Amino acid sequence: MYNKENLAKLKKMDGLAPEVMKAFWVFDKAAVIEGAIPVKYKELIAVAVALTTQCPYCIDIHSGNARKAGTTDAEMVEAAMIAASLQAGAAVTHATHALLN
Repeated sequence: MYNKENLAKLKKMDGLAPEVMKAFWVFDKAAVIEGAIPVKYKELIAVAVALTTQCPYCIDIHSGNARKAGTTDAEMVEAAMIAASLQAGAAVTHATHALLN
């Protein structure tokens, strides 16, 4: 299902829902610009979220952006381990719903 060529269809989506897509692109760019949190850390957060949501497009895009912002291998792995611990933590805490009172 994952095929980077699918991203070319974003232009078609821009044409089919121009106002909504324009708003999305403005929001998308604003979310990762330099602010109280530096771009490098925003991109690392994006990588961790992308790993958690398991979006291959986002993993590819944001890991590349994180690299451009100066992220090291060690930082990338630590971000991945944060994502993994949150996934595991969610499974553990949700397991409480399976127990009888």
